[in-house]
Formats: sequence, C-alpha cells, structure tokens
Amino acid sequence: MKKKLMSGLVAAALLGTVALPVSAQNLAIVNGKPVPKERAEVLKQQVERSGRPMTPEVEAQIKEEVIAREVFMQEAKKRGLEGTPDFKNQMELARQTIMIRELFADYQKKNPVTDAEIQAEYDKFVAANSGKEYKASHILVESEDQAKSIISQIDKGSKFEDIAKKESKDPGSGARGGDLDWANPSSYVAEFTEALVKLQKGQMTQTPVKSQFGWHIIRLDDVREAQLPKLDEVKPQIAQQLQQQKLAKFQEDLRAKAKIQ
Repeated sequence: MKKKLMSGLVAAALLGTVALPVSAQNLAIVNGKPVPKERAEVLKQQVERSGRPMTPEVEAQIKEEVIAREVFMQEAKKRGLEGTPDFKNQMELARQTIMIRELFADYQKKNPVTDAEIQAEYDKFVAANSGKEYKASHILVESEDQAKSIISQIDKGSKFEDIAKKESKDPGSGARGGDLDWANPSSYVAEFTEALVKLQKGQMTQTPVKSQFGWHIIRLDDVREAQLPKLDEVKPQIAQQLQQQKLAKFQEDLRAKAKIQ
C-alpha cells in the first residue's frame, strides 16, 4: 500500500497536479528562470517603512516591478554588461552603501535613545530658554544719519510700521512693519539685545543701534514669560536629534580608531 501511494505521488508531481514547494516560493517564472517571492517582500518592507499603506493595488505594482526587473536583468546579462568595469564599480559602491546602512541601523538598534536622555536634553533646553520673551520691532538701515532721520520722523508723528515697510532693509520683518515676533533676547546679536532689554514696553530707542547688519531703530512692543513647549510636544524631535548625535559620535569614533596611511 505504501509503495503504491509513493508511486502515485510521483506520477501526480510529474503531471503537475501536486503543488511543489519550489513553485510556492516563486513569484513568477521568467524565461524559465524562477523569481523568488523574497524579492517582492523586500520591496514591500521598503514601501511600508515609507508609511505608504500596503493595498492590493500596491502589491500588484510590486509584483510587476519585480518581474520587469528580472526581464531587464536577463537581457543585460545576455549583453555581457555585468562584466564591464563600470558595472563592477557601481556594484561595489552599492554594496558599500547597503553595508554601511546596515551598520548604522544595527548601531541605532543596539544603542537606543532613552527617556532619561530625552528628559535631560529637555531640561537643558528649558534652562537655556526660560525667563522672559520680548516682542520687538525694528527698522534696519544702512547709515546712522538715515536712522537718526527716521527716529525724528517717528517722534514727530510718522508711523513706525509704514516707515519700516518702505525703508527697512530687513525684508522679512520690513514687510510686516518691522515685527520680529516673540523671541528670547539672546537670539539677537549682542548690540541689539543690550539695547532691547533696556527699553520699557512701548518705548523706542532714541539713539540708532549699530550691529554687523547696519543701524537699527528698535521698539519694544511687549514682554512675557517664556512660552515653552511641553516635553510630550517635542519628545520626537529631541529623540531624533539625540539619535543623530549618537550616530555622528559613533562615526567619529570609528574614523579616529582607523589606521589611515
């Protein structure tokens, strides 16, 4: 009975009525050559990592892409292109790129950013940016005489915002009537900051302020306690920044240890 069963299976296999494991592992057979399903799986993983949903339409596109690649690869081999120096050099560069990417991915997997590291970085950010924020406006011009003339015009009733739009050489704030929005005073150049923090709300500098950018007329519009984001709001950005810093340090250490002659 056992012998008859075995012979029946062999016959069925020869007739193609039994699904063979090999065919189950193939996406297609192109010109007699099997195309493994694993190639499609690799492309699927790349699509999924990009955040694109894996729909039946996308799977069909991936299948067609893998089959098309096999058709083109077979033709390239027929023409002997894989033996050319240019192809070999490009293959070596591609191999290096993939290996380096895997190295970095392996390092990041084994050296994840911890919650404690994120908290410490956030605490540093808070310490550096806490205190008061200033809402300032300015008019930036080329010369001290021009700045003095503008101060005089404003003191006589001309509107600060109108002059800023016409005269300021700072295109960003000038278009907004000189408005620099809220900022920590330390974000400005030293001369600007020194003059700004001496002003009272609503007050304007009566002496032009010289900086590397030119001559400023500065007005303090408002002051408030710094409005800092909560940890949860910036946690992903901090984690990414720390991850990049760790990876950069890993790269620097490898280069420092390498013997380069």
